[in-house]
Amino acid sequence: MPKDTALLPTHVAAFANRRRDPGTKREAVLKTAAELFLEKSYGRTSMNDVAQRLSITKPALYHYFRNKEEILIECYRLGTGLIEEILNEIAEHCGTGLEKVEAFIYSYANVMTVNFGRCVMRLDDADLSPDALGEVRKYKRKIDRRLRSFIQEGIDDRTIAPCDPKIAAFSIAGALNWICHWYEPEGALSAEEIATQFARTLTRGLAAPRTSARPRVAGK
Repeated sequence: MPKDTALLPTHVAAFANRRRDPGTKREAVLKTAAELFLEKSYGRTSMNDVAQRLSITKPALYHYFRNKEEILIECYRLGTGLIEEILNEIAEHCGTGLEKVEAFIYSYANVMTVNFGRCVMRLDDADLSPDALGEVRKYKRKIDRRLRSFIQEGIDDRTIAPCDPKIAAFSIAGALNWICHWYEPEGALSAEEIATQFARTLTRGLAAPRTSARPRVAGK
């Protein structure tokens, strides 16, 4: 009898249904691998583990990815691709430099609660080959440059107090990347609540003080 795919986990159902397109199955592999990287760590997860979780054979898995590192890099591309789309939206539609930084923090914090973002940021660079490490660092530099540009824009428009954009960007990124180490999907706070609080807290340290002096009245 054919399996009732409605009763199967989503990632397994993608392979149980032969009519599913290759893109859907490839996405199922990525989601499953990300789950395992978080559960067991990247170093302790094997291709066989991924195949078993999907209820497929190891040769079938190699049809979509040549090795574990290729899966990880694709997870990273998806996560950074999402961030890049967000950055472009922020650059086009947000107002001041401070508002752009705040929008960046909110969006990036949300990505750090998604499995793709979490598994990559928890990765030990020593697990990667030189080529893969170079690609990962290239993505990180690209995001860092955009954040610095938003900070510099805020300094120029005086919504951000004078500071070193590099140090400010490193401070923000360090705080955001640490979310992946402690975030729990079933925790007390939702991803949106965490993102909102991070955006509010981190931008307060950057914001230029507002002048509240009243206009002087003649004769006083």
